[in-house]
Amino acid sequence: MLITLEGVDGSGKTTVWEALRDRFPDATFTREPTDSWYGDAVYRSIEADDADPLAELFLYTADHADHLSRTIKPALAAGDLVISDRYSDSRFAYQAATLAVSDADIERPLAYIRDIHEPFSRPPDATIYLDLDARTAAERAGRTNKFEQDGYLAAVRENYERLIDAEPDRFHRVDATASPAAVSDRVGEIVTDLTGER
Repeated sequence: MLITLEGVDGSGKTTVWEALRDRFPDATFTREPTDSWYGDAVYRSIEADDADPLAELFLYTADHADHLSRTIKPALAAGDLVISDRYSDSRFAYQAATLAVSDADIERPLAYIRDIHEPFSRPPDATIYLDLDARTAAERAGRTNKFEQDGYLAAVRENYERLIDAEPDRFHRVDATASPAAVSDRVGEIVTDLTGER
């Protein structure tokens, strides 16, 4: 089973991901961007305010393709539970928000990005969405890069809501305004229910 953790910056995904390691020690824990050289290119693009949005999208997509072949598919083939901090939905939500205000002139950017991924990507079996408003998210994230600004995160959050509306059975919403311990406990309960592990 592939379970992904999603939400805007500052929602606490990485904190939850770390907490789950203690609860599910036999699972494969991974993340996007990855720690490969593809992921390094993504991080360099994140820090560049003048990065071309379309080029950046394909850097993320290349990192995702490598992640699938190197980590996700082998772990699933071995029967592992895989828990990923960010996955394809992050790309859909974030890069669609970037393209929407860019000069790329792409109509329906969310659908465009999903169409790029459809032939090769492996959809999650379940996605836990840590729900947080854009202003709180930006304050928590520190507004340190172009992806951590209030207005941008509001657009990202709207894209997440569109994704949830399209696949409501896959998503499990968790209130990320609660304490980190409460959020981690709730996510742990959801993963336990999904996997049947006690």
